[in-house]
Amino acid sequence: MKKEIHPKYFETTITCACGNVIHTRATVKDIRVEICSACHPFFTGKQKFVDTAGRVEKFKRKYEKIKKQKEENKAFK
Repeated sequence: MKKEIHPKYFETTITCACGNVIHTRATVKDIRVEICSACHPFFTGKQKFVDTAGRVEKFKRKYEKIKKQKEENKAFK
């Protein structure tokens, strides 16, 4: 095995937004995540609304414009 080509391996903590802390080893010292197995809907069986980077708002704005256009088209007919 070649020397000095592999990344350093550290004891690390993974911290979730829900407060769950996982201790493991990785090439990064501290990792922060938004969702983990303790709070993910697939594992908990509870429905949870997860929005990443405002995608839901973007979706709503897009379809509000389409809805307005359809209403305007109906008014002209």
